[in-house]
Amino acid sequence: MFARQRGATFLGMLIIVAILGVAVYAGIRLTPVYFEYMSVVRAMDQTAKEYSGDPTSPQQLRISLTRRWTVEDINSIDPSDIEIKKAANGYTMRANYRAEAPFVANVSLVVDFDKTVNVSQ
Repeated sequence: MFARQRGATFLGMLIIVAILGVAVYAGIRLTPVYFEYMSVVRAMDQTAKEYSGDPTSPQQLRISLTRRWTVEDINSIDPSDIEIKKAANGYTMRANYRAEAPFVANVSLVVDFDKTVNVSQ
């Protein structure tokens, strides 16, 4: 009698490698989107830290954000798209946006970001 063989076939291994390849490629395409999001968060945190404890206005916050946007080279969202609202103890800055990364042909990967930072006075 023939001994029972175990293990993956060539076709099975090829499918596993293809799935892993697509996942790695998606990660490579999404990496710049997440790095830019981290730049947005860093710019908002630095602005909040700069004006923490000092009286400020939405215009001053927006000017500071614009300077940081230029230095960080952020393109997914404009500083004018940041919502600045009056809060009980200062202001809140909220970045709520959708970033898109091309994947294959007419297929894109879409990521939604939402970050709120408090600026206390």
